[in-house]
Amino acid sequence: MNTLAGKHLVLGLSGGIACYKAAELCRALIKSGATVQVVMTDAATQFMTAVTMQALSGRPVYTSQWDAREGNNMAHINLSREADAIVVAPASADFLSKLLHGGADELLSLLCLARPIDSVPLIVAPAMNREMWSNPATQRNMAQLRADGVHVLDVGQGDQACGETGDGRMLEAEEILDELQAFFTPQVLAGQQVLVTAGPTYEAMDPVRGITNLSSGKMGFAIARAARQAGALVTLVAGPVNLGTPRGVRRVDVRSAIDMLAAVQREVTQAQIFIATAAVADWRPDTAADQKIKKDGSGATPQLAFVENPDILATVAQSPAAQSGALFCVGFAAESHDLLAHATAKRLRKQVPLLVGNIGPSTFGQDDNALLLVDAQGAREVPRASKHDLAHELITDIARRIQSVPV
Repeated sequence: MNTLAGKHLVLGLSGGIACYKAAELCRALIKSGATVQVVMTDAATQFMTAVTMQALSGRPVYTSQWDAREGNNMAHINLSREADAIVVAPASADFLSKLLHGGADELLSLLCLARPIDSVPLIVAPAMNREMWSNPATQRNMAQLRADGVHVLDVGQGDQACGETGDGRMLEAEEILDELQAFFTPQVLAGQQVLVTAGPTYEAMDPVRGITNLSSGKMGFAIARAARQAGALVTLVAGPVNLGTPRGVRRVDVRSAIDMLAAVQREVTQAQIFIATAAVADWRPDTAADQKIKKDGSGATPQLAFVENPDILATVAQSPAAQSGALFCVGFAAESHDLLAHATAKRLRKQVPLLVGNIGPSTFGQDDNALLLVDAQGAREVPRASKHDLAHELITDIARRIQSVPV
């Protein structure tokens, strides 16, 4: 599911050093399937050339309201009517003030003012020095712009070109891309709180060794991201993985199955949907040695005893919230063979309304996957696709299901 595919966006650049990020954003939008028409203020051309933006967008850049290419000499009308949205990135303090007061002394502000408000949303990514951002005048402007229906993105925090450090940096291109994808994603989970588990667990044998599995966590992280983009408040309980936290998702890091169970029990009381994608170790060593278990050259092997780990999904599925229908539980089954039979049996054993099966060895660590959705009515295959696309399809499927489940 690519919500930007086929969209036509006007990408406006106002003056600021963050214009260099607009080049990367333009390229990312094109790769996502959108068409991009770049409009630059005179100040923006001091930081980035129109030639660069033309090369990245594949379209001539507009810099003047008097551009003779428009037969009716009304670029501000034509460009705004053709757009699915106008995105201003970077949006300087001066430009935001101009928007607030309806200023229109150059093409970009003019087309923002002339856009059909009901059909062409305006999205702005502020970028400025930390003192400019925290100034009461700027904050008043931001509040009023939001009240007027402008979609104002957050700012980043960190080192600034002036040498200072603080709030006011424009978001990175990938962060803005994520926000735009979320903006165009149907908000099918608006108001819902979703808890997702992801990744493997690690069961220590001694301070340096342990038992784990090959789960990368990519599917669970993609589901958390898709749920957030669909409007949900998302908490992600993650085992030991090397993945960045999806934007807008609250992350809780854990290590062992016992840790994960404790975190889930703590967080699930606030959730309406629980999606257990984590590949939790079935067993753990009965005791973990305080020091590294070393071989002594005799050929003797260490004697390890194992105990069964708690079943996190089954524990949650048996909770009063899940039993009453107030909590919708989704389980995952990573199998090596006989997927339908094992997934069907696991769904009945765990007593969950939906079980998602996949073949573990062919998906662990990969960027794509194929799924089998198993419920009381039978099973449906979801063909192999990117985990990003599968996550959106699964979230849409869950949203349809919970709309018919009494709470």
